[in-house]
Amino acid sequence: MSYQPDELFTSTAPYYAKYRAGYPPQLFTHLADWLGLDCTQNALDLGTGTGAIAIPLSEHVREITAVDPDPGMLNEGRKLASARGITNIAWRLGDSHHLDQLNLGPLHLVTLGQAFHWTERDVLLSALDNLITPDGAVVVVGGPTPGAIEPPAWLQVVDEVRSRYLGRERRAGSGTYAHPKEGHQEVLARSPFSHIEVARWDRVITRDLDQVVGLQFSYSYSSPAQFGDKKAAFEEDLRRALTEFSPEGGFDELVRTEAIIATRPQ
Repeated sequence: MSYQPDELFTSTAPYYAKYRAGYPPQLFTHLADWLGLDCTQNALDLGTGTGAIAIPLSEHVREITAVDPDPGMLNEGRKLASARGITNIAWRLGDSHHLDQLNLGPLHLVTLGQAFHWTERDVLLSALDNLITPDGAVVVVGGPTPGAIEPPAWLQVVDEVRSRYLGRERRAGSGTYAHPKEGHQEVLARSPFSHIEVARWDRVITRDLDQVVGLQFSYSYSSPAQFGDKKAAFEEDLRRALTEFSPEGGFDELVRTEAIIATRPQ
C-alpha cells in the first residue's frame, strides 16, 4: 500500500458530488436514536468527502467538523450544505494523521464513511480515545464484507473495460492499494471502543448509462487523473460496452450499507 492522503481522490470531487448515491436516511435516525443525539453534541466526520455523512448528520448534532485532505471535496461539500441552508458544519482541510492540528474539543461521535480503510486504524483509534467523551462512539460506515452480496453483471463489463486502460492492480493516487486483510470489527474489538453493534440496510439503486459512467470517475482507482488523456477514449468504450450489455439502459444494483457502532465497554 503506497499513497498520499491528499492525492487519493484528485479530480473526482464533481463526480463524487453528482453520482455517489449517498446513505439511506434510516442510518441517521438509527444513530440519533441509538446514541441519544439531541442537537447538543459535537461530532467529527473523518474523510468526509462531499459530506455524505456530515450533511444529513448535521440536523442531529450541535456542530460537526467535516475533515478531508482534498480541497475539491470540501468545496463541493460546502456548496451542497449551503444549498440546504446548513450552517453547523465546519469544513476543515486535514486527515487522520494530523488530528492534533485541528484543535478539536470533546467529541461525542466520530464517523468514517468508507474511509477507515485509508487510515492507520490502530493508531487512529488510540488518538480518538483522547478526544471522545466517555459515552461517545466511533461509527464506521461502508459496504458489506466481500462476497456478502453478488455484484451486478454489468459491473463485470465496467471492470473489463477499465482493466484494459489501467490494468488489474487497483490504483490509489500515484501508488497502489490492497484492502486490509483484517476486518474493521477485529481492529475495533482490540481498541478502547470494543463494544460493537452492527446495523444494515439494503436497497436497490437503478442508474442510467450517464450515471454509471459518471460514477466510475468518482472512485480513487478510476479517477480522471488516473486516465489522463485516455479518459475520453475510456468513456467512449465503456458507453459502447454497456449499451451492448443493456440496450434499454437500466442498470440495477443491490446496495448494502453497514454501520459498525463502537463504544467503550460499560
